[in-house]
Amino acid sequence: MWNQRYANDDYIYGTEPNSFLAEHADMLSNPILSLAEGEGRNAVFLASLGFSVLGIDGSEVGLAKALKLAQAKGVDIQTEVADLGLFEPPAHHYGSVISISAHLPSTIRNRLYPLVEQCLKPNGIILLEAYSENQITRDTGGPKDLDMLMTCAKVEREFPNCEPILMRELEREVLEGKYHTGMASVVQFIARKSA
Repeated sequence: MWNQRYANDDYIYGTEPNSFLAEHADMLSNPILSLAEGEGRNAVFLASLGFSVLGIDGSEVGLAKALKLAQAKGVDIQTEVADLGLFEPPAHHYGSVISISAHLPSTIRNRLYPLVEQCLKPNGIILLEAYSENQITRDTGGPKDLDMLMTCAKVEREFPNCEPILMRELEREVLEGKYHTGMASVVQFIARKSA
């Protein structure tokens, strides 16, 4: 599905970074792992700030566009095509992990998120924004499956070894290409891995 969605010249979620990520990028540290990076807008933005970024995604079409965007912007990013249901990041390697609109079923999250915690260095940062369960009735983005949508309680439960710095559910206008546009309900989470 994602190869098909990305298979046109347009950047369907735009080329500008997620605004929550951009607002808090100064909290991140190298190297950075970006889950479900897609067409590269967030990885390219972080690389433009001098970060070393690995973007993981299941779509080789999306990541090819990510590399093309990086080249156009004059920055370097690393990419890896991987199924997040099988992906195993190296332990204690990353300064930060970002998850922007990486809507995964709980069966995958329950396997992946403990590995995400393990892959962070001590005091590493996780930054996540996802559509909340309250988004289910809206047509402004996100999956139509409650299991793939988030709540603050889900996020806190799924990252038990990270101390929340910011955790909130809010309504905000999202302007990210044609698939994420309009008022939306999102969960935003920043946490630090216990030392």
